[in-house]
Amino acid sequence: MRMRPTLSWTPPEDLPPGTVDPGPVVDALSTGGVLVLSGAGISTESGIPDYRGDGGSLSRHTPMTYQDFVGDAHARRRYWARSHLGWRTFRRAHPNAGHRAVAAFGAQGLLAGVITQNVDGLHQAAGSEDVVELHGSLARIMCLTCGTMSPRRELAERLEAVNEGFAPVAAGLNPDGDADLTDEQVGDFQVVPCTICGGVLKPDVVFFGENVPPDRVAHCRRLVDEAASLLVLGSSLTVMSGLRFVRQAAQAGKPVLIVNRDPTRGDRYALTRVALPLGTVLTTVAERLSSPPEHRATARTRP
Repeated sequence: MRMRPTLSWTPPEDLPPGTVDPGPVVDALSTGGVLVLSGAGISTESGIPDYRGDGGSLSRHTPMTYQDFVGDAHARRRYWARSHLGWRTFRRAHPNAGHRAVAAFGAQGLLAGVITQNVDGLHQAAGSEDVVELHGSLARIMCLTCGTMSPRRELAERLEAVNEGFAPVAAGLNPDGDADLTDEQVGDFQVVPCTICGGVLKPDVVFFGENVPPDRVAHCRRLVDEAASLLVLGSSLTVMSGLRFVRQAAQAGKPVLIVNRDPTRGDRYALTRVALPLGTVLTTVAERLSSPPEHRATARTRP
């Protein structure tokens, strides 16, 4: 199934309103078996912007499509120049309170798994285990010809060597690790080929318009089947790659809970949407989970 390159979505007027009460999230985690589905919003507090929130990068940036990357050498060179510069900042990002809270929930045995739409590796850096990277990882590089996989740091070193002094000032950074550069700033940036076969190198991420590997989708669907509930963290669910799991859970009668400040495409399937910053909500949830059960009911009325 192709990931639909849907870049924008306008919320209909009949969506249920959000709430500031994280009580249902506390209740779900108390029961256990929660499957987390995270999006770009969980990484904004680590300095990585999201696509569609306030100041989201889609207002100034159109993500690279698979078709453009494969079919246009100029677009590919522009991508690698921007991605190489962005990687310098991206790799220095650290997990925030939201990532740490998810890792803590997992360590306490409350989760059925973690699926992330992000490519930043911050869930793993925070200590979460067995994270399914739905859209891949910027830390890995693949050759489109021979399939060889290699670490991003090796490619970064090669690009540094052939582009000595490349240090333009970017207008911003995007969730896909792509820095905002003009064509003039890209200049004559040099791209390097695969060291094994001379083929085209690509980050091991799913571009817009590209297939999410079927075995990965099947694995995620099994996780939804096995979970007691689905907790969406920081995703607008605009693209079908994440929304399909929300629909699957809802159709199976499993509670769907969403933490996202803005309305999402999955709100109509959800038991609740907590419209507060993720770090604030998850820190509050962690505190309530550590308190005696008899105190949790009295805390429900406080955000």
